[in-house]
Amino acid sequence: MRDEDIVSRLTEAQLDALKEAGNIGAGNAATALYQIIGKKIMMSVPRAAVIPLSEVPDVLGGSEVLVAGVFLRVLGDAPGSILFVMPKDSALYLVDMLMGRPESSTQVLSEMDQSALKEIGNILASSYLNALASFTKLTFLPTVPALAFDMAGAILDVILVELGQLGDYALLIETRFQAESAHVEGHFFLIPDPGALSIILKALGVGDNGAGN
Repeated sequence: MRDEDIVSRLTEAQLDALKEAGNIGAGNAATALYQIIGKKIMMSVPRAAVIPLSEVPDVLGGSEVLVAGVFLRVLGDAPGSILFVMPKDSALYLVDMLMGRPESSTQVLSEMDQSALKEIGNILASSYLNALASFTKLTFLPTVPALAFDMAGAILDVILVELGQLGDYALLIETRFQAESAHVEGHFFLIPDPGALSIILKALGVGDNGAGN
């Protein structure tokens, strides 16, 4: 079954399963971040959805919004890509927290700051993929992340070139961080390669909506 057909027939049960995997991943990521920075971070996943890749900038607030994006490839049974995106202010706040600086100290990212953001992206990617793997019994192997600090539309353009594909779908797992008094938001996108989305949904036991292949 083509991914387009899968997406057109998604049910609430399927999205609930994906959201639950996201919530477990968020909990694992919060624990990992606490071990690094020694501060409690509450994380939640208010929404899970499957959207056309072309709509990603709209989710982020528009093509010209300045964001930090962590991108990495995923190998294994259902290959794809991961994009974790945070608004500029959220990214700078997390860097300050990770580096033990007063809030609003960081305005320009140093190489060390960029490494810190890559590590956050790596932690989130590993946490979500491990949760999805436990649900699906599939193998997901994340690669080394890359970081871009640019407008949302520009980052997406680079990813489209990297993928060599147009019209692909992204699994959106909206992620909210509550760190002390600050509210930080990010968006986690799993972009399956063609055919991989149906593999994931079938492995969740909700792949064909009971209508056969």
